[in-house]
Order: sequence, then C-alpha cells, then structure tokens
Amino acid sequence: MNKLRIPQIIQKKQKGEKLTMLTAYDATMARLMDRAGIDMLLVGDSLGMVILGHDTTLPVTIDAAVHHTRAVSNGTRDALVVADLPFLSYQASLEQAVNNARRLMQDGGAGAVKIEGPEFDTVRRLTSIGVPVMGHLGMTPQSVHQIGGFRRVGKSPEEATRMIDRATALEAAGAFAIVLEMIPHDLARDITAAVAIPTIGIGAGPHCDGQVLVSYDVFGLFDEFVPSFVKRYAELGQAMTDATARYIDDVRSGRFPE
Repeated sequence: MNKLRIPQIIQKKQKGEKLTMLTAYDATMARLMDRAGIDMLLVGDSLGMVILGHDTTLPVTIDAAVHHTRAVSNGTRDALVVADLPFLSYQASLEQAVNNARRLMQDGGAGAVKIEGPEFDTVRRLTSIGVPVMGHLGMTPQSVHQIGGFRRVGKSPEEATRMIDRATALEAAGAFAIVLEMIPHDLARDITAAVAIPTIGIGAGPHCDGQVLVSYDVFGLFDEFVPSFVKRYAELGQAMTDATARYIDDVRSGRFPE
C-alpha cells in the first residue's frame, strides 16, 4: 500500500507537481479511479444531485455522507479520501462539527473532511484535534440560494480582495488545501501565490495547484446539467443506455440466455 497522506499533498505543491482529484460515491467507482492513480477522491455532497436526483446539494444528510464515504473508503487503497461535511452539519456549533467530522472519519473511514466558506473557528477547532480540513471558497454550492444560483463569483475587486483574505485566514486556521470554485482565473492565480497550501480548482482555470471535477460529468454519466468548464473524457452514459437496449432486445428476442 502507498496511501497518500497530508504532508505528501502539501509537498506536491512545493515540488510543482499538479494534484488530481475526482468525486466518488461508491466502492466500485472508487476502486477504478484509485487503480488509475488519482491523488484524492472527494465524497462530495454533489451526490445529492448526481446520485439522489435532487436539484441542489442541500438535502444531503450526514447519514448519507457517512454511508457513501464508507463505501468509497472500502474501495480505495492509495488515494486520500476527503468527505464533505453536508449543509447544516457543522454550522450550529463547534461540538456539532467535531461530532460529524468524527462520524465521517471513524465510521466512514475518511482521511480528511471538507468545509465550505469562511468557517475559520471550525477549521481551527477541527485541526487542533487532528482532523485534516480542506477549505472551499468561491462558488459554494451549499450557499446557492444566498449567492443567487450556480454562478461565477469574485469578479469585483472587493470580492477578490475578500477571497484572498479568506484563503490566507483558512491557511492560518490550519487547512491543508483549499478548493477554489468558479472564480476568475487571475484571482485563482493570486490566491495560489498567496498561500503555501495547495489550491484545487474547479472552473477556476489552469493556475491552481490541482484540479477537481465531478466524476459523473467527466465520464458522461450525468447530462441533466453540464458546467461549461467540464471536459468529458468518456460518454459512458450513452454506452450504458445502448448496452441496456441491446440486453432488452436480446431477452425479448430469445437470444439471451442461449
């Protein structure tokens, strides 16, 4: 086993090595991506949309997050498994955040958790007791209603300055990496230069220390909504639909089973 650890993640930035990350929600998908050599697997609350069929990530519960994290952990050998703390699972109190982080790590087997927004006290508390925390700035899906939809943020000078300040504050609080979602490319470059911890971009351009995408977008499995920044590396959804149609035809015609 060659399990990737937090110090190695940070060292990759220092060495100029790009980090790779995709979402995973079950053991089989996790095993396939881990076998390919992915650095990190994110059990994202995007599961609410691509797995459970919701319009947003907000309905995802901590129970669902633990369930899927356990499955991904069971299928992963080398990659670092990072699990999202879902909406309202950490904002009520530091005690709530600690308990739910414990569930994701002890019950779910995660190696780290991810928190959206400028939750500096929460990051500080969790890291102080040994919970690795990945931050998340920019377009934060748990704040979709407050932001006004899934849109690019950080375009004004005021927003940009605030985001740089928040990134350095997250680093000071103990975060080991920060996801930057749907922000201008030059802002992502400035944040990446301002912090010593890795930045992981999603729709934030090429200047981040690594990239993350939703695997169901990458593999062509989810076509209800495809962000403009996604590159589709396969069309497995159409392949599965075609295979299903052939199966149906074979059964109805008597070709299967022989």
